[in-house]
Amino acid sequence: MTDEPKATLKQYLQQARDALLWKLDGLAERDLRMPRTPTGTNLAGIVKHCANVEVGYFGSTFGRAWPDPADPCYVALESYDDDPQADMYLRADVPVSALVGFYRRVWVFADATIDELPLDTVGSPPWWPAGSEVTLHHMLVRVVDDLARHAGQADILRESIDGAAGLNPTNLNLPDASEVDWPAYVVKLTQIARTFPEPSPSTPHRHA
Repeated sequence: MTDEPKATLKQYLQQARDALLWKLDGLAERDLRMPRTPTGTNLAGIVKHCANVEVGYFGSTFGRAWPDPADPCYVALESYDDDPQADMYLRADVPVSALVGFYRRVWVFADATIDELPLDTVGSPPWWPAGSEVTLHHMLVRVVDDLARHAGQADILRESIDGAAGLNPTNLNLPDASEVDWPAYVVKLTQIARTFPEPSPSTPHRHA
């Protein structure tokens, strides 16, 4: 445990990275690529997106170029002109094992930026409006927030595929089956939900 800001942010950044890759473990290529939502969200795409987020925010933002632009998992900024979803899916000719290797190399690249630069170092993401500036401290918070959000998406997708759930391999952070009858719990929540009327098809679905 540490109260040093950079070390704390790096700790939570790595936890999110590890969680993302853990959610890929043990699944077939088909399951990892299959879209699971109406907007095509898929496990391999989530990891590819997060890897490229780190390349951009800890790379070109601070004048540090990704060393292997030919890597098939790397998405250059100009690629989005032809395909705005270029970082959200894995090409058929690229195995998920290559994606995992790419992301681990990204960690080394990003950590070098984090380790070598002071938190008050100012950078400018090339895809932001001209003149936009951001500190490394701000960028670390932003990326930790983004990866945590996507790790939560991966949690839901993985559970929907094979029922695997949990925080990390050593601490699932869930009661086990001896404490909770999960099917009965789902029935209970379903019964509670059904005490409320179904929404009208014309009623917008909004949260307060």
